[in-house]
Amino acid sequence: MDKIRKRPVILDGDPGHDDAIAWVLAAAADELDIKAITTVAGNQTLEKVTYNARRIAALLHLDIEVAKGRNRPLCSELIIAPNFHGETGLDGPVLPEPDHKLSDLSAPEMMAKVLRESEEKVTIISTGAQTNVAAMLLAYPELKEKIEMISTMGGGLRNGNWTAGAEFNILVDPEAAYNVYHSGVKLQMCGLDVTEKALVYPEDWERIRSLNNPIAKVVAEWFDFFFIHVSSLGWSGATTHDPCAVLSILHPEIFDIRDYYVDIELNGEYTRGATIADYTGRHSNEPNCACVVDLDREKFVDYLYEACSRYEGWEV
Repeated sequence: MDKIRKRPVILDGDPGHDDAIAWVLAAAADELDIKAITTVAGNQTLEKVTYNARRIAALLHLDIEVAKGRNRPLCSELIIAPNFHGETGLDGPVLPEPDHKLSDLSAPEMMAKVLRESEEKVTIISTGAQTNVAAMLLAYPELKEKIEMISTMGGGLRNGNWTAGAEFNILVDPEAAYNVYHSGVKLQMCGLDVTEKALVYPEDWERIRSLNNPIAKVVAEWFDFFFIHVSSLGWSGATTHDPCAVLSILHPEIFDIRDYYVDIELNGEYTRGATIADYTGRHSNEPNCACVVDLDREKFVDYLYEACSRYEGWEV
């Protein structure tokens, strides 16, 4: 049997319940080789999300470095989301304390180090504001050719969720997103068009809980907490945003992915942070983004269940 090619990846995010679940998926995937974790302020302050990332790394037995990124966006004040993720940014189940020292490198420096040292092109999975990714691209433009793809959770081609026009991750740092979308690097966008269809219902995470391993239990409890606020907004399931940025790489066959030219609105009074797509191709350049717009929800949940099942016998 041919050996599975392991794609080197950097996980960049602001955990956050859905970031954490995305990282559970990534750590369980034989196809991915996680080279580093980098943190960015967003769902909570930088100190809180970095602590969360280190606890997730300990939970998943990830013997890799965690590097702390910027504590604010490139050009604006920080927006956080404690109403969704709680005061810690990852309220809910008790997690192990960090078991590895925080890297002395900043997040952009860590990204550059991984890119520079990798024999293969590296995929960056960005599930928060794109501040670190943009800072790295601006500081080390010569490393663009070492990036295979940037897979992002952010934006929404037809609507926002933090404002009418803007999704949270893009709104936190529109200038960073603008730099990423104009970088020329291969880009995949999992926006609200797909993530609001990636609903995980209570019966789905009860199925995960029934696996009765420590990671499945934690994932179910993350859903328990996250659903408290989501259900108050009228959703009947948990909107599982960030895992789409991982699963669309692992299983693109269950997603509808379309190429569009997408730009970022920076100045609109009501539309700052909006992701604007040219659907017709008549008004802009060639497509710069593979936009994920739909999915097979049942298979999405099955893959989440399968990933959690791989932690049988895990010790926490």
